Amino acid sequence: MPWIDITYRFPAGVDGSHEAHVIAVGQTAGTWGPEWENRSGQIKSHLAQVQDVVRQPDGTSLGVVRFPLSNCPEGIGSLLTMVYGKYSLSGPARIVKMVLPGGWGIPSRFGIEGIRRLTGVEDRPLFMGIFKPSLGLSPSDHSRILEEAGMAGLDIIKDDEILPDLPECSALERLRACRPVLEKILKFRKSRGLREMLYAINLSGRADTLLELARRLVAEGANALLLNVLPYGFPVLEALASDPLVQVPLFVHPAFSGAISGSRDWGLDHSVTLGTLASAAGADAVLIPTHYGSLPFSQEEEGKVRDILWQKGVFPVPSAGVHPGVLPRVMGDYGKQAILNAGTGIMDHPGGVAQGVQAFYEALARHMNQQSFFLEDLPEGPLRKAVRKWGA
Repeated sequence: MPWIDITYRFPAGVDGSHEAHVIAVGQTAGTWGPEWENRSGQIKSHLAQVQDVVRQPDGTSLGVVRFPLSNCPEGIGSLLTMVYGKYSLSGPARIVKMVLPGGWGIPSRFGIEGIRRLTGVEDRPLFMGIFKPSLGLSPSDHSRILEEAGMAGLDIIKDDEILPDLPECSALERLRACRPVLEKILKFRKSRGLREMLYAINLSGRADTLLELARRLVAEGANALLLNVLPYGFPVLEALASDPLVQVPLFVHPAFSGAISGSRDWGLDHSVTLGTLASAAGADAVLIPTHYGSLPFSQEEEGKVRDILWQKGVFPVPSAGVHPGVLPRVMGDYGKQAILNAGTGIMDHPGGVAQGVQAFYEALARHMNQQSFFLEDLPEGPLRKAVRKWGA
């Protein structure tokens, strides 16, 4: 029988052995009376098993509970209800590790290899930008920013996760304004041995309308989508990743993850939500706060998420406070297997969006001790000098 192993951390002062047994019984078959003895074998087949409970030097304890996979045939929604649902209301305990059976879940359609194939970028990290300001732009504003960034060499751009499907700037109207620009950028990139620039459009709405919106966007030429997976739920990501009409890369944003993973003694580790579960739900790329960026995120936790995504062939996307000055640190942590995501690091460049993009190429060129790919295409003049100065 396939099993799912869940590691819980119980705080100091909590009887980890007792709580692990409470979880194993209470989160599965529960207890039963004499009238069910003739079916006890069937009932017991649904019980979880406590594999181990080990007290740690700091007084906490780690308990491993093994759950029958057959208890959650419907995906991550039923899985989370089983391993942490009602028990999450009982007392402090945190899921720090989740081991799923091989082949369980929805495989990424694109992942690292597919996104590299779509963009034509094989020998370096990809560069990704964010439309800024987050709100208040018109569809034509998006198209103008897109053209400036794309013609300067940006590989991917995304909506801000805060941007909903506003009537005055809907997802469809943003796409319709940007689609001709993406075609123009494609010609530019092909002349330099590259392929598509991806635009990850933010999905928002109720579950029923969101899936329909995704299908319509793809039908009208969208080549990537963005989902705030924790507010909308992993079942929504599973639905997108398995829908035959939504065959484009799915970028996952970590919005709301602090509410689930911010406490030491409650919730789930970021490595579980952004690593194990996101990859099992079909994500192609997952945004991760960097430990040296603008959000509080530990190096250890970032590394755990990154390694899980790499193991599943999913692109890690270091984000939040990324700018040309931190590129060497990002390269030290990720090498070439990352998408560097910058918002203000590109959009607020004093020389404009194009120079913000070029600054990343210059930082990469210095780090790799080679000439920038796009710098050689710039004519001598103020822009080329500014790029050199900003990246120096």
